[in-house]
Amino acid sequence: MIFEQIATGGCQSYLLGCSDSHAAIVIDPNLAQADHYLGLAAREGLRIRYVLDTHTHADHFSAAKELGQRLGAPVVTHSRSPAPYANFHLADGEILRVGGMRLKAIHTPGHTRDSMCMLADDRVFTGDTLLIGATGRTDLPTGDPDALYDSLFGILLKLDPGLKVFPAHDYKGRSHSTIGAEIENNPRLQKRDRGAFVEMMQHLNLDAPVHLTEALRTNMSGGKTVAQLLSDAAALVPFISMAELAERVQHNDLGFVLLDVREKDAFAAGHIPGAQHLPRGQLELRVNKELPDPTRRILVCCEFGQISTLAAATLREMGFTGAAALDGGIKSWREAGLPLTVL
Repeated sequence: MIFEQIATGGCQSYLLGCSDSHAAIVIDPNLAQADHYLGLAAREGLRIRYVLDTHTHADHFSAAKELGQRLGAPVVTHSRSPAPYANFHLADGEILRVGGMRLKAIHTPGHTRDSMCMLADDRVFTGDTLLIGATGRTDLPTGDPDALYDSLFGILLKLDPGLKVFPAHDYKGRSHSTIGAEIENNPRLQKRDRGAFVEMMQHLNLDAPVHLTEALRTNMSGGKTVAQLLSDAAALVPFISMAELAERVQHNDLGFVLLDVREKDAFAAGHIPGAQHLPRGQLELRVNKELPDPTRRILVCCEFGQISTLAAATLREMGFTGAAALDGGIKSWREAGLPLTVL
């Protein structure tokens, strides 16, 4: 087996490849590492045949949909996954063949109802069901401490004690553990009575993941993250530097329509000299009246340089092919001591 473990903060993902056929699978891919997986596969001469999520992640953005689309590879989840982009569902006990490798699905609900572990030779990929020195939490959507107790004490902990445990998270820089080591040393697994275990899980009082709402939204629906929207927009528009704009303002010769898409109060409080105001929320409805010449060059600006990027991409999509975005925002312009007009 060709094996790579990829850490992204506390998130762990894995690339497994068959050394004979060079077929591969990525387990729990993180969107921030999408290109990295492709680079690793190319370096090892592997072709990624499957992309698998062990459960619906609530603390980071899965790369399963993107990798599946880019590679034309099936996205594998448990049959109870809500993800509409998953097109290969496994039930408990079913085996996924990846070249000469055999990965067995073990349904282990508790952290989420679609949680599953994948057993492969001498190791088990436990997702967030079993962590090193801990277990997955059960206070997020579809979590169930009773189900987690059954998954752990009735299934996982009955496996070979020598099996290596590779979880989907570890925040202390550890790569793996074993079933036996977790039985002996994992504090949460010392609560072997169901009632005591459930009581403990219900009172962990953990902070909610930073990206909880966005992660669940995107991972459950296949929708885009805000970062993806910005990245997609930035790939469609050219940018103009603040230095160039400042020089044009100094010479009172912009050479394009400078369009400020902030709200009215922000525009009135201070805008770049010569700017025209058109709030982003009204852009599509008013643009034909405010910008009657679609051949004009347009430079879009906003407070931080993000909304202006989205607005410039929208304008180009609408046929204003001369639209560009300011590389930076009015906040940076203001902090640089550059001139502003106040109404």
